[in-house]
Amino acid sequence: MNSNRKSLECDYVVIGGGIVGGCISYYLSGKNKEVICIDSGEFSGSNSNAGSIHVQLQSRNFRLNPHLIDNLMENLPFYKEAVNAWNRLSLMLNVDLELRVNGGLMVADNEEQLEFLYKKCQEEKAAGLDVEIIESNKIKKLYPFLSNKVVGAEFCAHEGKLNPLVANKSLQEVSLRSGVKIMKCETVNHIEFKNNEYCIRTNLREYFCETVIIAAGSGSGKLAECLNFNIPTIAEPLHMNVTEKVSMFIPILIQHAECSITLKQISSGNIIIGGGWPARIEEESNKIKIKKESLFGNLTTAVNLVPSIGKLRLYRTWGGINPITDGNSVLGNMKGHENVFFAIPGDAGYTLGPLCAEVIVDLINSKRNEFYSSKFSPERFLNNHKKMIIEN
Repeated sequence: MNSNRKSLECDYVVIGGGIVGGCISYYLSGKNKEVICIDSGEFSGSNSNAGSIHVQLQSRNFRLNPHLIDNLMENLPFYKEAVNAWNRLSLMLNVDLELRVNGGLMVADNEEQLEFLYKKCQEEKAAGLDVEIIESNKIKKLYPFLSNKVVGAEFCAHEGKLNPLVANKSLQEVSLRSGVKIMKCETVNHIEFKNNEYCIRTNLREYFCETVIIAAGSGSGKLAECLNFNIPTIAEPLHMNVTEKVSMFIPILIQHAECSITLKQISSGNIIIGGGWPARIEEESNKIKIKKESLFGNLTTAVNLVPSIGKLRLYRTWGGINPITDGNSVLGNMKGHENVFFAIPGDAGYTLGPLCAEVIVDLINSKRNEFYSSKFSPERFLNNHKKMIIEN
C-alpha cells in the first residue's frame, strides 16, 4: 500500500477548513486531544469572503429569500453575539485581524425604501439591536462620500469589517502550533460507523476517530447522506470585486435598502465590493465563474452609491460560495449518531463562524451554551422528513 494511503487515528476529525471548521479545530486542540482538519480547498466561502460583519437583516434576503425572514429575525441576538465571538477569537490569537466594529449603514435613495428601513429598524430594535434611522441632512454631514440621491439610512452599531485574509492565515498558523493536523486538498468521499468508531474515507486515505464534526458548508448535506441524514444545503455562488488602494475615506460598512451591494474599505486602502450578485458553477470544471452582468451590475451599483469609486481601477474580481439552509444555523448532533456534530452557519456565515464554533465545542463537551437554541438542531430536518412521509 502507498504510504500516502495509510490510515490515521485521532480523537476528532473536523471536515471543512473554513472559518467554522478552523475555529472548532483550534478550540478543540486546547483540550490535549489529537485533532485532524480535512479541507478539500474547493468552494471555500471563508477563503473568498469579503470580510463584512453583518448583524442587521440584509435587504437582499427580503427580495431573494422572503421565506427565511422570520427565522433570520429570530436569530438577530445570535448575530449580535457573533461580533463578541470575533473579539474573543482575536484576543486568543493575539493578532490584529483588522476587526473594526464601527457600525454599518443601510442607505435609501427614495421615500419607499426609507419607509422600509423605518419598519425594519423598529423590528430590529425590539429584538435588542442598537439601531437608528439617520435622516438626509445628517447623512450628508457624516458621510459626504455618499451620493446626493441618498435620503436616509439605518445605522447598526454592531456591524463592521475585518480582513479575512489575515484572519484565515492567523487561525491556521496558531492551529498548527497548537498541534492541529491540517490535511489540505483532500476530499471526503464516505463516512461510516464501524467497530465502535467512525471511518472517514478521502481520496488519499482513511481516518478513524471517535467524534466527527461536519463543517463543510454547502457540501455538508452530501456528507450527511452517508449517514442517512437529510440536511438540505444549497450552494449559492456569489460575486465580489476589489479596487486599487486609495487613502481611507469610507470608514463604515455600507449596504443598500433595495440594491444588492456591500461596500467597505479595509486598512490597506482597498475597497471591497460585494452584496450577493450571482456567480455560476461551471459543470465541467466545477469551478466558480464570474458572470459579466454581475461584474458590471455590481460595479455600477457601487458607483451610483459612492460616485468617487468610478475613478478607481478594478484590482481583482472573484467568486465564492454562500451555503443556504432555512435561515437558521445547523448546530448539533442527531439521535443514533451522537458523536457526529454538524456545524453549518446561517446566512452571513463568516460573521457567525467563531460563535458557531464555540457552540459546537460546548456541545461536544456537554456544556450549556446560553446562545444555543434547539431550533438549530439538525434533527429539525429529520422531523420534517418524517412529517412529509406521513402526509404523503
